[in-house]
Amino acid sequence: MAQVRTGGRVYLDKQSPTAYQALVRTADAVRTTAAEAGLDRVLVELVNLRVSQINGCASCLDVHTRAALRAGETTRRLGVLAAWRDTELFTARERAALALAETTTDPADALAQERAYGQAREVLNDDEISAVLWVAITINAFNRVSILSRHPVRDVRA
Repeated sequence: MAQVRTGGRVYLDKQSPTAYQALVRTADAVRTTAAEAGLDRVLVELVNLRVSQINGCASCLDVHTRAALRAGETTRRLGVLAAWRDTELFTARERAALALAETTTDPADALAQERAYGQAREVLNDDEISAVLWVAITINAFNRVSILSRHPVRDVRA
């Protein structure tokens, strides 16, 4: 395989395209699962963004901010997403999904996990909970690929 590097890092998606395409196919299946569960695109993108914020993935934040805006999300809500608990701008369903996403990203806190599941059970059905968890699991994987590869975010204005 040809080596593809940036700043001493291997671009995992280019170096191991078969493995990366398997991850892309997983994302496609998860997108279908989310749609079939009734999750709207804005909610899915909020989960993608919150997980990417926690992980500090600039590349995924760039991609999913644009996707959220295309889906109809507002800049106001995107601007306060990191502090979603401290606002009244998010619905009960969105709050439940964001709590599940956070506990999926940092699963070590068993108490937080139980609270997130309890909150989710009040407003989401099993299909919706499963879909949210799969969205969070998948974006976590993409975050790792992008962070470890140091995928750049380029200024498109230049």
